[in-house]
This record gives sequence, structure tokens and C-alpha cells, in this order.
Amino acid sequence: MKIIISGCGKVGYTLAEQLSEEGHEITVIDPKAERVQAAVDALDVIGYIGNGNSYKMQKEAGVEEADLLIAVTGHDEVNLLSCLIAKKAGDCKTIARVRNPEYMEEISYIREELGLSLAINPEFATARDVERLIQVPSALDVDTFAKGRAYMFRLEVPEGSPWHQMKVMDIAVKYGNHFLICILERGDQVVIPSGHTVVMAGDKISMIAPTESMNALFNVVGIKARQIRNVMIAGGGTIAYYLAQKLLKSKVNITIIENNLQRCKELSEKLEGAVIIYGDASDSKLLLEEGLEHMDAFVSLTNLDEENIMLSLYANQMSKAKLITKVNKISFEGIVRSIPIGSIISPKYLTAEHIIQYVRDLENSITNEHESKVDMVYRIADNKAEALEFSVEEESKVTDIPLMNLPLKSDLLICSILRGKRVYIPSGQDRIQAGDKVVVVTRGRHLNRLEDILDNSKR
Repeated sequence: MKIIISGCGKVGYTLAEQLSEEGHEITVIDPKAERVQAAVDALDVIGYIGNGNSYKMQKEAGVEEADLLIAVTGHDEVNLLSCLIAKKAGDCKTIARVRNPEYMEEISYIREELGLSLAINPEFATARDVERLIQVPSALDVDTFAKGRAYMFRLEVPEGSPWHQMKVMDIAVKYGNHFLICILERGDQVVIPSGHTVVMAGDKISMIAPTESMNALFNVVGIKARQIRNVMIAGGGTIAYYLAQKLLKSKVNITIIENNLQRCKELSEKLEGAVIIYGDASDSKLLLEEGLEHMDAFVSLTNLDEENIMLSLYANQMSKAKLITKVNKISFEGIVRSIPIGSIISPKYLTAEHIIQYVRDLENSITNEHESKVDMVYRIADNKAEALEFSVEEESKVTDIPLMNLPLKSDLLICSILRGKRVYIPSGQDRIQAGDKVVVVTRGRHLNRLEDILDNSKR
């Protein structure tokens, strides 16, 4: 597809990189020449220096032939205007990044009036992910599938775990078939395990299971489940605001440390029940005075990646809190995975996941492929694998055939099937049926529809 991206900051660059890798024809627009040049030099994209909300610039960039325009500048109004112009000038699909909480309250109206295909709020999506991590504190990462009835969670197998040196198939025999190990990470190695794969202490494994089975699974792996009641947040930006809103509804005690006095006053007015501290979160004395040692979770959400990393390292030293650290810089990603800063969140990747999910579904509709629909796309195992949820719209080549008889591609696993209100962890005898929701994990593949799991060379 022909896709125009207005705005080539962190999110825009990430989108351009991932969408061009998937074979789309990408054009980026940004008023900063250095951003455009960096994208053109490193990626297979076309670049234009200018404003995405200019009709003349959009026309020059080819909006009349484009299938999709994605507006992800740092200004909501510019993004909305860019989408409105693209809709009128090229009649293409449009996606806008909308970050202002006031706009989010009216987003349904804005989408309808401007004809937006999708509105994305990275901060809201990030807050939702952090909330999940706090709800499931023993997990490193958590994603939801099957309308919230199934969770995929990532954990580290602890020393002394009964799973140490056990084969995957032996684990299933001993502990039941109500869960599935989808991904195993050992050092830099990421594999989709077979029944003969041996699990070792220190491995990071991603498992999918019905919601009600999660706590029992942590116990049998050897991880003690705990409840989070007290959370400290460093930085009082938009993510912190959304997160605090969500956690306060769950009766969690919130302390936010923010170094801007005016912002502290705003948060105090909007977040009834939260403790707002005016001060520098990098002041170790202040953190201890405000009870860091007794916190159940510590979330680093300042605007500086370096500060977030150092704060989480300090919190790791001084407390037993679950750590959640915001990191956006691409250059840091390989380094931070090896240091004890807990779960790492990245708003730009969350935004890219949502948009890629939409793009794959749009591609299906353009090619008139209606057998299945992409509901969810999650990048897992440090972006080395994907978990996708498909809605099976109608009968196709993958339905009503025992899974053991399907000619599946390698490095791919069918993880769960939602049928009605029940989640199945499938065996080889199970069949996919029209109306199901199916979760697939794959390593290094871009699946647009469920039928892409088939290896036609095996037929």
C-alpha cells in the first residue's frame, strides 16, 4: 500500500521503519530537514521537508494516490487538520495521534465528524499497559486476548523452580493443558518451543492461559504472587495522569513526584485521592522520605530515558518494588534489557502495534480477503516475535480441519481459540471454526490473515 506519514519524530520513524519492512511504499513529511534525512538515509522511504497539514505538500507527496495517511506530529491540531485535508484531497484512510486528555473525552465525536479511520493516544495506551503490569505484578509483560478472557504473560523462570530442566511436554503432562508456552528466550536466542524443548532457570518464557488460570501458574513455576497496593510514580506527565486515574479506581494508593509546580497543582485538582509531591524525583533523599522502601511498585515516567533508567536502578537497590521503566530511545534498547530495571514500556512501539494492526486489516479489505480479520498485533520477546489475534469471519482453508493435519509454516504456533465464552488451549485434534477468535505466535513473519499460517509448499 501507499502510505504517507506526517511527522517523523520517534513514533513516525518507528512506523516508517516497520511498515517499510512489511513491503509498503512509505513517504514521510516533516518540517525538520534532519529528521527527514535520517529516515531517507536509513530506511527505504521517500522524504519531503514541509508541513503535513499543507494541501500543497500533501499533493506533492502523492496523497491523491495514497491508501492511508498517518499523522503523528507532536501537535493534535496539526494531526487532525492533516487528516481532514487528506480525506478531502485524496479520499484516503486517515489515522491521527491525539494525546490531549480533553480531546480523548470527545474522540468518538471527532472521529465521526472528521472521518478518521483511527485515533491513537500513545500515552493512554501506555497507561493501560502499565495498569496490566500492576494487576499482574509477577509478570514482566502482559497482553490480553479473547476479549480479556486470555492473557499472554512473560516471566523469568526463577532459581529453584520445579520447571528447571523439564521438557515442555513433561510440564504439560504434570501441570495440565490449560496453558501453553509460546516463546522461550535464553540470552539472545528466541525460539518457539517444541515439546522436546528443555526449560532452564533464568529463561524468559511467554505463556498464554485463560485469565482464571494465571495465579495458579505463577505458583507452580515457583513465583510467589503478590498484590500491589502502593505505587510511586516519578514524573507527572500525561501517562502518569492516565495511569493514576485508572489505579485510583482500583483503590490503589498513588504518590506522584513532579518537578513542575503548576503541573502539581493541575494534578492535585484532577486526581482526588492521589498524593502529589512537588520535587525532583532524582533526589534520593526525597524518594526515601516519601516511602520508596515500602512501595509495591515504582514507575519511572519522566521525559528523560536516562533519568528513568537511573531511577529504576536506585529503586531496585532500595526496595522490593515491581519496577516499570519508560524507555523510548532506540539506542538504549539493547542495553537496558540486561540491567535490573524491571518491565520496559515504550509508547512509540505501542502506537506502532495499533497502527500495524489496522494496516494489515486494511490490506485484507483492499485485496478482498474476508476469511479472517486482524484484531490484535503485539510485538513480544523484545520485538523478535509477534502474537496476533484473528477473528475467523467465514469458512476457509484453515477451518474444520484437525490442527495436526494443517500444513503449517515453521516457527509458528496456534496458541488459543476463543469459541463463544470459552478459551481453548488447542491440541492437534482441535479444529478452527467460523466465528472463532484465534491467537497465533510467529517469529519473524508478517501475517495479514489467518490463512497465511499455511505453507503451500507442503500441500
